[in-house]
Amino acid sequence: MTIHKRPFGVTPDGQTADLYLLIASSEFKAAITNYGGIIVSLWTPDRSGSLADVVLGFDHLQSYVNEHPFFGALVGRYGNRIANGQFELDGKSYTLAKNDGENHLHGGLRGFDKALWKVEPLSRDDAVGLKLTHTSP
Repeated sequence: MTIHKRPFGVTPDGQTADLYLLIASSEFKAAITNYGGIIVSLWTPDRSGSLADVVLGFDHLQSYVNEHPFFGALVGRYGNRIANGQFELDGKSYTLAKNDGENHLHGGLRGFDKALWKVEPLSRDDAVGLKLTHTSP
């Protein structure tokens, strides 16, 4: 059970995004970046016992930065579409950025999928993991 960390790329605002490789066993490993909390890869045995990556994703940070389809990302503040980028709450109307035609999708232009999350590696004798945190203004 190990966790390895390496640089994954540089965000548009000049911060370094990291990639964490979590190895739970010879039969299970995951790669997660702190950019958007994205699950980049997840290797698990296929039906014949060979390791296979079962996640749709990209090999480079830049592909996630350039209008990715939210593969493996933590989305928000709102997950799904808000029609016409507008909603009403307690009698007050709100207008949001439109990033899906006329709609607001998965948190908009600067959703959680574009945030650099704080990572705390977690490790025990029988498990490894990551605790990701992000404070949204």
